[in-house]
Amino acid sequence: MNAHDSLERFAQDFEAGAVLFEEGQPGDFMYVVQTGEVEIRRMVGESERVLAVLPPGEFFGEMAILNGRPRSATAVCRSAARLLVIEGKTFEAMLRARPEIALRIIRSIATRLDNANHHIELLLLPTPNHRVVQCLRHMAEEQIQLAGATVNQGTAILVPKRASDIAARVGLPVHEVTEVVDRLRAARLVLATADAGIEGDGFIVPEVGRLAEFLEFLNLKDRFET
Repeated sequence: MNAHDSLERFAQDFEAGAVLFEEGQPGDFMYVVQTGEVEIRRMVGESERVLAVLPPGEFFGEMAILNGRPRSATAVCRSAARLLVIEGKTFEAMLRARPEIALRIIRSIATRLDNANHHIELLLLPTPNHRVVQCLRHMAEEQIQLAGATVNQGTAILVPKRASDIAARVGLPVHEVTEVVDRLRAARLVLATADAGIEGDGFIVPEVGRLAEFLEFLNLKDRFET
């Protein structure tokens, strides 16, 4: 029996909309996405926000097992999904027996902490303009890094995200994000995929460096206006 076959015994199928666990519940299982997508949600004030959308290959739910604390967020299947559902004791045994799994989890946690820091920075920015511009800049740089390329300030990059994805990151209503993006499109700092004849949702940042320059302009503008 190979490793893939041994893991298949943990596989379960879930329908779209299935709630895997809720914020505040005790955590007895961790999950690995095999097919489909899972949303990680959390209450912010009186509204629930999507913190992340996890594609195949991602894992989640391990922190409640590792630290013994209640779930810090809610997990919901965004689409029909096939997940590996691994009980806490089995997960701990896997970590002891497979150091490469422990290393991958450490790297994933470090990445999540880095993303959380970026998220906090965005929420502390003073205006919707600042938040959306900085968010698009981060998203563009993430796509360049995923492609294995060095961030070049003159690089044009496709950001396969919707206004709702940006809104979730910056803590703003979708209509406010759309208004800012429309202004950026008018200034040719950002293009919608439809503007370039490309199918699917997303934005094109013609030059990542120009977003950085525009953000500096916004900072100077605020400084002189105050």
